[in-house]
Amino acid sequence: MNKERWQGRNSEKDSLRRRIWSFLESSKAGIAPIWSAIPDFNGAEEAAERLSQLSSWSSARIVKSNPDAPQIPVRRKALEQGKIVYTPVPELVKDFPFLRLDPDELRAKGVSFEIAATPAGALEYGARVQFTEMEQIDICVVGCVAVTRIGGRTGKGGGFADLELGIFRELGKISANAPIVTTVHDIQVVPDDELVMMPHDSALHWIFTPTETIETNTQLPQPQGVAWDMVQADQYRDVPFLSLLREQLTKRTDSR
Repeated sequence: MNKERWQGRNSEKDSLRRRIWSFLESSKAGIAPIWSAIPDFNGAEEAAERLSQLSSWSSARIVKSNPDAPQIPVRRKALEQGKIVYTPVPELVKDFPFLRLDPDELRAKGVSFEIAATPAGALEYGARVQFTEMEQIDICVVGCVAVTRIGGRTGKGGGFADLELGIFRELGKISANAPIVTTVHDIQVVPDDELVMMPHDSALHWIFTPTETIETNTQLPQPQGVAWDMVQADQYRDVPFLSLLREQLTKRTDSR
């Protein structure tokens, strides 16, 4: 695999991601695999515990979480607290985009939350669902490589989180008040001017590290839907349902 799989889409973000991955690797703060990934890190459990103290987390019934390793503690805590978790198929490569994890159903089947919270466990035990079948999301957890205190974020470069959020907004699956949050290592928090947000990028409301809780009070504009002109050719090639979904959403918009 290319060490920087999605490089070339934005040179400034490529450089920033490269620096973060390298620092996580050299400092031993990251847990392999680090490159071209939402990197796991030492202290992920502590960051997830900080997130679980957020009032909007406590009141949430439906949690959407990215499928990556550093958010395993987040997904496990959600299930332990009786929340339904939606997690995407990694890189959306199946003909069904999401998996639904219901703690009551998992408990009835004798499936441990520790297993169900892993990417492999979610694929094995989660119910397969389409975007249109999902319930409205109360809180949205996204994976990040770098973040800023004013809400800026970048993922691993594939554009999956912003694509998902755009689809949620077009389908009315997430309200404007639903917080977008992440858990990262302290190393991944960078100065505001080092991460330039694009019009299709979604900003963060909260950031949780092993040592800090950051409310961004973001003033960055949020996209209203999918920026289809920013979707890459390889995404249409690799995401089986994407072309059909674009056609359906376009018809939906035109009929309004």
